Amino acid sequence: MITLTELATLSDSQPTHRLLKPWWDVLMDYLVLVMLMVSLLSATLLISQDKVVCLPCDHVRALNATPQSSSLGAVPQPHSPHPPEGQETSDCGSRHPSGAAGDHSGPAESKSSSSARRLRAGGYKTNLDFQQYVYISQVCYQKALPWYSKYFPYIALVHTIILLAGGNFWFKFPKTSSKVEHFVSILGKCFESPWTTKAVSETANEDSENSQNRTKMFKSATLEPSDISDTSSSLTSHPEVTFEPAVSGSPSMNILDKQDGEQAKALFEKVRRFRAHTEDGDLIYKFYVGQTVVKALKFLVILCYTFTFVDSITFEHVCKPKIKNVTGYSVFFCTHSMAYMLKKLLTSYIILIALYGLVCLYTLFWLFRGSLKEYSFEKVREESNFSDIPDVKNDFAFLLHMVDQYDQLYSKRFAIFLSEGCESKLLEMNLNHEWTYEKLRQHVSKNAQGKLELQLFMLSGIPKAVFDMSDLEVLKLELIPDVRLPAKISQMVALRELYLYHCPAKVDQIAFNFVRDHLHILHIKFTDIGEIPLWVYSLKNLVELHLSGNLNSETNKAIGLESLKELRHLKILIVKSNLSKIPSNVMELATHLSRLVIQNDGTKLLVLNNLKKLTSLSELELQNCELGRIPHAIFSLGNLQKLDLKANNIQSIEEIVSFQHLKRLSCLRLWHNAISCIPTTISLIKTLEQLYLSNNKLESLPAALFTLRKLRYLDLSHNLLTAVPPDIHLLQNLQHFSITKNKVETLSLQLFNCLKLRSLQLGQNCITHIPPEIGQLTQLTHLELKGNHLERIPPEISSCLLLKKNSLIVEDLLFDHLPTEVKEHFTEQDFTSIV
Repeated sequence: MITLTELATLSDSQPTHRLLKPWWDVLMDYLVLVMLMVSLLSATLLISQDKVVCLPCDHVRALNATPQSSSLGAVPQPHSPHPPEGQETSDCGSRHPSGAAGDHSGPAESKSSSSARRLRAGGYKTNLDFQQYVYISQVCYQKALPWYSKYFPYIALVHTIILLAGGNFWFKFPKTSSKVEHFVSILGKCFESPWTTKAVSETANEDSENSQNRTKMFKSATLEPSDISDTSSSLTSHPEVTFEPAVSGSPSMNILDKQDGEQAKALFEKVRRFRAHTEDGDLIYKFYVGQTVVKALKFLVILCYTFTFVDSITFEHVCKPKIKNVTGYSVFFCTHSMAYMLKKLLTSYIILIALYGLVCLYTLFWLFRGSLKEYSFEKVREESNFSDIPDVKNDFAFLLHMVDQYDQLYSKRFAIFLSEGCESKLLEMNLNHEWTYEKLRQHVSKNAQGKLELQLFMLSGIPKAVFDMSDLEVLKLELIPDVRLPAKISQMVALRELYLYHCPAKVDQIAFNFVRDHLHILHIKFTDIGEIPLWVYSLKNLVELHLSGNLNSETNKAIGLESLKELRHLKILIVKSNLSKIPSNVMELATHLSRLVIQNDGTKLLVLNNLKKLTSLSELELQNCELGRIPHAIFSLGNLQKLDLKANNIQSIEEIVSFQHLKRLSCLRLWHNAISCIPTTISLIKTLEQLYLSNNKLESLPAALFTLRKLRYLDLSHNLLTAVPPDIHLLQNLQHFSITKNKVETLSLQLFNCLKLRSLQLGQNCITHIPPEIGQLTQLTHLELKGNHLERIPPEISSCLLLKKNSLIVEDLLFDHLPTEVKEHFTEQDFTSIV
């Protein structure tokens, strides 16, 4: 049994699709329902009461018989029924009481010489009266009745079921029903969303304010002097009447519940995804058109053959069963008991089918009259303040057209969720509600430079509370699609550094004036160069600019940046891109640019002649630029102090001899290349203090290297060295020395004569013995020995008074084998540092 609760559930689930059923679909459903009742009634009557009654006939002749046959004297009986036009006429005589039938020879032939004679009826007496008539009725039911009289109700029932299924097939077909159900659910949620009500009410309030203002202006412009006096008198006579400005909205409307706001935000995302999914194709539209065409063709087929067979349903029929040997008669006159009722029902069915077909034709007219693959919200844009509602197409447009046939209010309220401005307003409201001043304060921290820093990641915008932090020095914005810097940013008087990572920021005039005068460091990360805001090129007080992104076009030619000449105080330019040449606009900074960094991500940097113009450059870094050799343009930079050529696949540095012209060069970084030999001309760089040669292919070190008496930092890690030359003791100013991950087996005692060493890194080698002379390095603060073949550590290491346990990188087992007093010494050092 089906309970009432289950029936109620079914009834509640049905109306959801009514949003997509226009009046013609509803009318067709009702017509199909009536046709179903007619066909069921016909089938019921046919099953329960359908039969024929037959009587034998003496004489049968056709109405279209020839004059000769009539002259032969064939006279019908006076009680013969008058047959309908087009059927045979039968003269039925009296029958034998027993029901036996006699011979019947038809009309008189030429053998007879008399003018007329009556045919006598005979028969066979069998005493089976009832059985014979039942048998004749059954045989004549199959032989005499046309097929449409017997099967019309069943055929009509099949047609009706097909039409019933075809009318809702697009709701059940998997390819379309999923989209339809998704659309209906989204539409219902959008219609009932509190955010929709709020947006509509704000629009209505704005319209009422505008209309009131226009009315007041019109009245003030058309008021005559007499009207003025009447008005003033009426005001004095009724002192309680006052005029107040129109209220734009109640305070409660400006606040949206957090849960409602989150639901509206989710609806915006659902609408966006559904639009992207349905605008790609027009399957639903084609399916509905095909379904309507099939129904129209079905209607034409039914109507055509029904009109053809409607006249075959008659009350009287002549039956010739060819069973004369059983009954003695060859012709019977039969009556169909349900003929009149079936004909009435068939006529009703034809009328219903005709109405159904007219509605189908109207549907086709509606489908092809205009373009249902496009839907314009022009009227909605005119009636509301949402001017950014986009037009839609394909299946999304067709579904909205269908909704309009039900109620246009649905599409109007749904349009709110297509407006980007409305979504931005909602996101801004939710953002400010979630990110309060107190919550933002919890995310403020100090960076490595000791500056107060706030990082905001993947938000919908910038919370207003950010601009109340007057002590904030660094603001990091990453993956925020809608960044707008308002005039309120002028309250952030301590702001000096700004990060814009994939954030195409916009500023108003007041905010730009503040940023231009106060911002010193700007970091911009982008995908395309067009994402760099144009106002960046006008920051006259900018000192440091970081650009990270694609600066090349499809033809692999460098896209010139906007003019940089307004950046009069820019000292540092760091570019992480894939340049094939240095942009020409960089040369506009030639007079004051002191540091240039290009990290090229493996793209070969070809043209470097422009570097000669950067005469004020003191630091140059060309990393991962696939140079192959040291560029000659570098030798013209007389003020260069630091040069970094990291990861450029450099194999030979014979050009190093030209570095003698760079009188201020103090730091040279040639790390992460393929250098196998250091030329002796390196001794000409007398000013060199830092040399980075790690991650190369060096197997030996020339004696000329140790003539660089000013050298303080020497990094030879990750090479193929097997020994440290004794001449290293000549580097008396050496403070940092690293040979980590080489093939060194023994250490020269002269190494420990470099008494100014502070950091000594000997890890990942093949060293088997550390000499006691290590105790001479009294200024040592960092020692790495891990990864060697050591058996013990000399106790003299305790003489390194500045060395602490956490700065001694060695295996725990070796440390445990140290004397107790040495371990206590390191323990005391750590305790002293903690205190």
